[in-house]
Amino acid sequence: MGIQTWTFLIVGITFLLYIGVAIWAKAGSTKEFYVAGGGVSPLANGMATAADWMSAASYLSMAGLISFMGYAGGQYLMGWTGGYVLLALLFAPYLRKFGKFTVPDFIGERYYSKQAQLVALICAIFVSFTYCVGQMKGVGVAFARFLEVEFSTGIFIGIGIVFFYAVLGGMKGITYTQVTQYCILIFAFTVPAIFISLQMVGNPLPQIGMGGTMEDGIYLLDKLNQLSVDLGFNEYTSSGMNDRVNMFFITMSLMLGTAGLPHVIVRFFTVPKVRDARVSAGYALFFIALLYTTAPAIAVFVRTNLLQTVSNKPYAEMPAWFSKWEESKLISFDDKNSDGVIQYVANPSSNELTIDNDIMVLANPEIANLPAWVIALVVAGGLAAALSTAAGLLLVIATSISHDLLKNYLKPNISEKGELRAARVAIAWAVLAAGLAGLNPPGFVAEVVALAFGLAASSFFPAIILGIFDKRMNRQGAISGMIVGIVFTTIYIWYFKPQLGGIGTPEGYWFGIKPEGIGTLGMLINLAVAVVVSRLTPPPPVDVQNMVENIRIPRGAGAAIEH
Repeated sequence: MGIQTWTFLIVGITFLLYIGVAIWAKAGSTKEFYVAGGGVSPLANGMATAADWMSAASYLSMAGLISFMGYAGGQYLMGWTGGYVLLALLFAPYLRKFGKFTVPDFIGERYYSKQAQLVALICAIFVSFTYCVGQMKGVGVAFARFLEVEFSTGIFIGIGIVFFYAVLGGMKGITYTQVTQYCILIFAFTVPAIFISLQMVGNPLPQIGMGGTMEDGIYLLDKLNQLSVDLGFNEYTSSGMNDRVNMFFITMSLMLGTAGLPHVIVRFFTVPKVRDARVSAGYALFFIALLYTTAPAIAVFVRTNLLQTVSNKPYAEMPAWFSKWEESKLISFDDKNSDGVIQYVANPSSNELTIDNDIMVLANPEIANLPAWVIALVVAGGLAAALSTAAGLLLVIATSISHDLLKNYLKPNISEKGELRAARVAIAWAVLAAGLAGLNPPGFVAEVVALAFGLAASSFFPAIILGIFDKRMNRQGAISGMIVGIVFTTIYIWYFKPQLGGIGTPEGYWFGIKPEGIGTLGMLINLAVAVVVSRLTPPPPVDVQNMVENIRIPRGAGAAIEH
């Protein structure tokens, strides 16, 4: 069978599986819709969290960015991995013990203020929507290759698929669908990496194979360095420490943003006990590590194969995969000197080839001439990664609107059935809006996601961590900090992103900080404003201070403390 037939077969089977699971686990109550009834096992929740966490940015875009950026691309890997550890250790157990469905719920209760909850609600919708735009771009890229259609057509198909199973299942359906999606995406990500590692260096472990020796006795990384230098690029393994500012700020923004992402935090409310939240966080970290340690190897493999395939080669001799990606308009060749030979070089004035970073993982098995079923498997994995996270994000948006806004503000007496209906309507509109925005996103998938993480860092991180560890933090400080942090970060991103209509140029970056890293500075501003304002205004009520103290006391520790 050909690639197209295999792709239809494998993607079709996986989609039938997702739909079947979504129908089987359909939410029948608001608790099942919001937190899956609170009865998910730690192992299943760990897998679902990993799928929720490993979005299109992790599966499709991260290895692609590393393949083009080399060492410097490690900031995405370090930031997201470190951020998850931060989330698991500092936030998950305490928030689970607090027992609220959503981050706005926590902030409203902790800061004894409807106004604080409303600010958090707006931030949650804003952050989740930005993140979801990146996922919809990933869905479009995967469908463009799968169906051999234009990227925009792929987006519209993705809108329909996400709409169906996110609207139907709620958190209960999404949780068990994500368990299935994790199994598919991790298998699809690692299988081609193992194939190519064996092909290039004879080692079945990609993590070791990327540092292995090729048949001619040359180290793979030395070969890649030489290919890069010959075309005018920097050595692939050069440290890139000439831009230490952004290495730090982007890494920290991703780490701190991770700890404030509403769609990940809510996963720790789906398990029965606080201990289960800790255990599921450990499982998730293991499942995430399987992909994150493989991504750098895939980046090395695909970059090496790409340079050897297209550089200084006649356009007429390009393999079939090249023309397929051209049809999606994610690869373009402009023969500037009309010699029919592809000049893929670092100099922009001479370069004739434009490649979207986000296609590298999907194109990887095709470039390496792997079997058709492996190519189809990777497409199915890409769709699983993008769809799983998109569903989780859309649920946060729906929850924020139906539960936090409608139930708590506009219609307190709304019935459970009415609230559930409102949540599904909210998801439907969010799917459509995110899909349309994904047609022209402000960057590659990982870059768009980095912007969302920056918004999360600058809005939620100080409010949550101070809410857990600082009894003196009050509502005035939290509200002021969140507003100042997210407004500053949003304006900076808008001003320096031409895709959003901004007029700023890189020469005007504050301290040289790119928009992807500005969330770190926004977080520091938020933190400073929150602490200063809280110290200049009355302290929280005594019962709130006692509540904060109790959040950090392990269950069953009361007797020991008394004695």
